[in-house]
Amino acid sequence: MIEVVVPEKVYGDRSGFLKLDKKLKALLGDLEVEWKLSATLKNWVKVSLSEEDEEVSANLVREEFGEIPYSLRSIKEGEVYVGRFIDLGKVGYGAYVDIGILRPRPKDALLPLYYLKSVFGEKPVRQMIREFGWVDNLPVKVRVARVEFGAREVDLTFEESWLERFRGWLEDGHDKIFVVGTISENVEKALVKTGHGRDVKRLEELGLMETLLVLKKGTQAPGIIKEIGPHLKGAVFGAIKF
Repeated sequence: MIEVVVPEKVYGDRSGFLKLDKKLKALLGDLEVEWKLSATLKNWVKVSLSEEDEEVSANLVREEFGEIPYSLRSIKEGEVYVGRFIDLGKVGYGAYVDIGILRPRPKDALLPLYYLKSVFGEKPVRQMIREFGWVDNLPVKVRVARVEFGAREVDLTFEESWLERFRGWLEDGHDKIFVVGTISENVEKALVKTGHGRDVKRLEELGLMETLLVLKKGTQAPGIIKEIGPHLKGAVFGAIKF
């Protein structure tokens, strides 16, 4: 058996397992392989593959979805990783990101306050979190700025193109909603049920269980969250408001 932990998390209503299973069927359907999905430490998704074509299948899964770094030893300065915000607002000296370091024991990496201030100006972390709609599990692309193996510390910066995209979200005048903890199909259903599909300019999948809604000009995020929230039980919402 081969196990691959992909850089996706399943949590909230856990609907991501079904969606990922469908994606794997499309990817591995013609091969002699069986797979099982489970959540490993910190909700990262583990794909366990067995049978004749397990090796080929594991390579295809890695190519398609990527793989978490697993170990602190494999983290390299300058490398880019897809991580998830974690424990937001619990400390004032930065924002923690889980990039998938599980060995020798789980370790989160830090976007330090001095770096965040250099990007977004002089404001406290908790104000940034509130203004930018950041919520735990929101996917972010980060670059490793510094690794201290002895102290087990990893400092990050945002990856340049991701930061550019995020800045665009903060400047275009459209309210935005981050929905984490359910798949985008469920978000779409909730919008249709409540008649608010017409208020959405664009829906983007940020990850398996993370969706961005860009609202039409003049539509306000809090009103939409209030309407769709009861239809999305496992979900958590963040908003960029204008």
